[in-house]
Amino acid sequence: MNVAADHPGLAGGVISGLVSQVRKDGRPVVRMQCSDYGSQWIVECEVYPVDELTVEPKKAGPYVFENGAEARRFIDESLLALQIFGCEVA
Repeated sequence: MNVAADHPGLAGGVISGLVSQVRKDGRPVVRMQCSDYGSQWIVECEVYPVDELTVEPKKAGPYVFENGAEARRFIDESLLALQIFGCEVA
C-alpha cells in the first residue's frame, strides 16, 4: 500500500493532515492521523480494542518523525500489516 498513491493530492510525500481509517468486519480498528508541525511530523493513533466491551478508543503514540518520508513509511508499513490481517483501509 502506498499512501501517496491512494491520496493523489499528496505530492512529494507530503502527508500533512492525513487521516486513515481501518476497519475489520465493518467495525473500526484503528484511526491514524499524521500532521506536519514544521520541524517534526507526528503520527497519532486511536485504537479500538476488539477484546473489550468499550466504544472509547485507546491512544497510541504520538510517534514523532524528523521528516515526512519517515512518517509516511511508518504509516504505509502499518497499514500494510493491518491489511495482511484482513483489515480494510479507507
